[in-house]
Amino acid sequence: MEKTYKIMTFGCQMNANDSEKLSGLLKQMGYVPTEDTESADVVIINTCSVRENADVRVYGNLGAFKAIKRKKPDMVLAVCGCMMQQPEIVDAIRKRYKQVDLVFGTHNLHRFPQLLMNYLQSNERLIEVWDDNPEVIEGLPVDHKYDFKSYVTIMNGCNNFCTYCIVPYTRGREVSREPEAIIDEVTALAQKGCLEVTLLGQNVNSYGMNLKQTYRFADLLRDLNEVAGLRRIRFMTSHPKDISDEVIDAIARCDKVCPSIHLAIQSGSTAILKAMNRRYTKEYIMDLVDKIRAKIPDVVITTDIIVGFPGETESDFQDTLEVIEHCRFDAAFTFMYSKRSGTPAATMDNQIEDAIKHDRLNRLMATINAISWDINQAYRDRVVEVLVEEQSKNNPDRLTGRTFNGKLVNFTAGVQSIGEIIPVKILETNSFSLKGEAV
Repeated sequence: MEKTYKIMTFGCQMNANDSEKLSGLLKQMGYVPTEDTESADVVIINTCSVRENADVRVYGNLGAFKAIKRKKPDMVLAVCGCMMQQPEIVDAIRKRYKQVDLVFGTHNLHRFPQLLMNYLQSNERLIEVWDDNPEVIEGLPVDHKYDFKSYVTIMNGCNNFCTYCIVPYTRGREVSREPEAIIDEVTALAQKGCLEVTLLGQNVNSYGMNLKQTYRFADLLRDLNEVAGLRRIRFMTSHPKDISDEVIDAIARCDKVCPSIHLAIQSGSTAILKAMNRRYTKEYIMDLVDKIRAKIPDVVITTDIIVGFPGETESDFQDTLEVIEHCRFDAAFTFMYSKRSGTPAATMDNQIEDAIKHDRLNRLMATINAISWDINQAYRDRVVEVLVEEQSKNNPDRLTGRTFNGKLVNFTAGVQSIGEIIPVKILETNSFSLKGEAV
């Protein structure tokens, strides 16, 4: 009888890509996927530490497995990912969640098959979390969710140490993959019919800094642009301080690189940006966005904003609104600041009351949504090229996909077009998406 597995993923695209690797490893071991969590022989919970609500959801799921494992005591419950890089969380799991059999971190993911076999042989709980890994492990099998689009990790880790962020402590220092390995991976994907790749890194703009040869992110974009069969190249995430003129020029000149930049500014206040250790100013953000828009026609720029960072005054928040109005971001992921244990910001004075955070978040979202709505009006009656991804989760009679510059489109078309790039006429628009029909 075949052994089954279920992977539950929390967090960012890096975590999603890690889960694809774990799935690939399990399939290589002879396991098959299942959607039935309670009947699975192996369950992996891949955790995220960036937002507090992700922690809460993980703990809630772990609690539910106490009853599940009573019914299926031979189930192997493994927990991995960013949360496991924090010793206090591992200690809490060790003491409070006896139903967890296997714990590993972000740096020893490649060790999972050996860890699983060791557990199955000994039937004793295993906890193995490496503090760091100075190498990028190549050659892991990847079980891509889609045949026509794929994530490709180009680097691991982060060197920026923003004062609110736990990522440098959970993902380690920046390590870039060799360009030949990336190009070979993307070429192999394209040969199998992949039309779109998304290049992943905590800060793709600093790609190549640790390589022996002088080879940077712009060079990688130009080389990948030559891969036969590939149609689209996306990337995330961009740190504003490191996006160079050469990268902007590569996006403008390379016909396969999507004119879509996620520029996570986090705040528009120079004082708050300094407290966050972001190393740029309000004026720098506005000048950078002006430069990008001047060089890249039809570019879509999205961002991240945190409100309620320690010490944020109403004047600081007004600076953020001013930047939003000036830059006119197409969309933004907005968050209220939440303490992450182990980061400098968690112990800063002048923590902001939740009521003030909520008020500022509401005002921020109202400003952003109005701008997004206005920008999207320009797409009405236009015909755009859409990579058809899947049936809409909200309406199975519609399909969903993205334009070349990253706009989300819900539209009517035959399901046979999933995985293809087709023309779609936009009939309706709102702040969050476009609606249309295939033509």
